Amino acid sequence: MKFTRHFIPLSIALSLNAALTTPALAADPVTDAMQAAYAPYRAALFRTNSKAQPESQQAIAQTQEAWKSLSDRFAAKPPAPYDRDTDFAPMLAKVGAVYDKAATEIGAGKLAEAHETLEAARDLQADLRRRNGVVVFSDHMNAYHAEMEHLLIEGPKVLEGPQGPQLLMAQVGTLEYLARQMRTQAPSALAGDAEFEAALKAVESSVQGVKRTLLTQDLAAVKAALGQVKGPYSKMFLKFG
Repeated sequence: MKFTRHFIPLSIALSLNAALTTPALAADPVTDAMQAAYAPYRAALFRTNSKAQPESQQAIAQTQEAWKSLSDRFAAKPPAPYDRDTDFAPMLAKVGAVYDKAATEIGAGKLAEAHETLEAARDLQADLRRRNGVVVFSDHMNAYHAEMEHLLIEGPKVLEGPQGPQLLMAQVGTLEYLARQMRTQAPSALAGDAEFEAALKAVESSVQGVKRTLLTQDLAAVKAALGQVKGPYSKMFLKFG
């Protein structure tokens, strides 16, 4: 998964804790349909980042089909809590346009461009849920992802500056907190899943690896540990994000 420079402030990430009390499905049909359509979308993100064109084409086609079904069903008259959102139908159209653009780019073999295009759909859907008071487990994974991006992009530069290890430790503390939120806020269906537990432990272990090396102040070891952070999250996102 390619990283961008957007990140969620800790104050927003902290607010997710109070918001998520629902099980894996959100008990409203729109959010449930969005979550179902999110599975092929995650695959499309993963495949475009791994430069696999046939698999990317298959994944984006499935994503478009799922999103069209959602839009056809709900755009004209969404149920609560989205029924008072005047921008609901336009937002669905924006997400659909992202998928259409990505499909064109994939078809042209522009997988890196398609990956960047697809990233926007995640933010659009998160914003739609957020302004309607809906939080799902994916939002906790997105909060971790955003802070992880910030750490991996800015971390090496921070490390080389004055009091680098100490300043970087604060960022790692934020990531550690967000990893803990993924554990405590996981719906029961995931919390009891052995594969989910293994994936989450791998993410937690990668964060602890950075923390341990920072305590030694061995800059080369810290950089090596930072290089081990992305992989476990990417695997967890593909399956459970």
